[in-house]
Amino acid sequence: MAIHIRRREFISALGGGVATWPIAALAQQAERFRRIGVMTGLAENDPQNQLNIAAFRQGLQDLGWSVDRNIRIEFRFGAEGAVSIRAAAAELVDKEPEVILAQGTANTAGLHQVTRTIPIVFTVVSDPVGSGFVKSLAHPGGNITGFTNFFEPSFASRWLELLKEMAPSVTRVALLLNPDLGPSGGLYFVLPVETAAQTFAMEVTRIPVHNAAEIEHGVEAFAQKPNGGLIVPPDATTLPNRDLIVDLAARFRLPAVYPYRFFVASGGLISYGIAYADVFRRAASYVDRILRGDKPAELPVQIPTKFELAINLKTVKALGLTVPQMLSAIADEIIE
Repeated sequence: MAIHIRRREFISALGGGVATWPIAALAQQAERFRRIGVMTGLAENDPQNQLNIAAFRQGLQDLGWSVDRNIRIEFRFGAEGAVSIRAAAAELVDKEPEVILAQGTANTAGLHQVTRTIPIVFTVVSDPVGSGFVKSLAHPGGNITGFTNFFEPSFASRWLELLKEMAPSVTRVALLLNPDLGPSGGLYFVLPVETAAQTFAMEVTRIPVHNAAEIEHGVEAFAQKPNGGLIVPPDATTLPNRDLIVDLAARFRLPAVYPYRFFVASGGLISYGIAYADVFRRAASYVDRILRGDKPAELPVQIPTKFELAINLKTVKALGLTVPQMLSAIADEIIE
């Protein structure tokens, strides 16, 4: 037998059912998804990249944002070279995110070339003023702001001091740098090291690199003479090739100083720099503020708040070195 329900009765019944839905469920349906872009210089499966993204997501979650509830995140990973970086940046901008998180100078520069309107929050950029991203740290003035990884270029002289303390016999030091993608053409860290080297009567060599092959050739050529050591400033070439650089330093028995702990975790000798993943967690606060209406032009660039010194004891022993008592006392971590 057919069942007939009049229109008014049907609407009344439907309305009563809706009224009984949980309020939280109704609120969730009403809440719109916000769009975030993320562009990093490390491969998607890179362990450090995964830690960075996890820290960023945790920072967002602490502020009330979570994937599949109220945000969508579009990623671009590990582009290398200026052309591929710009192409990845253009692809990400075409997705029309409301704000983009960018890792490093090269990725921020690529995004800056393709958009002057979408807000960008950078992380681990060494020289945002000199790179043309902001007018000043206190008043960025455009669509970009973020978090630097060092106070000033002179920070690099501390790497040279650490190298000399750890390996007193070193009289020659080489800096690996990408002149196309590094801050100030790679000179941001080189010039302070060259100035400090005069105090120690050390010879400084610049090794320009653009890819793994040039890294291997450059280090091998430098290692042909004795008493050499390496300083590895951060850029879009040295970071993704860290395992190669660490392996080459071990192969040619070159004491080396690195900018971040994850180089030492991969077998590097010593590092001094920011707590890397922590910057991504902090960057979530600026993404949150921009999604809630703040303008990047009015958000001052943040300087680092946490640094860490790490030493790999196994590598120390392999190179026949001894950790100075002072360094042992102040190290944040000694990896066995």
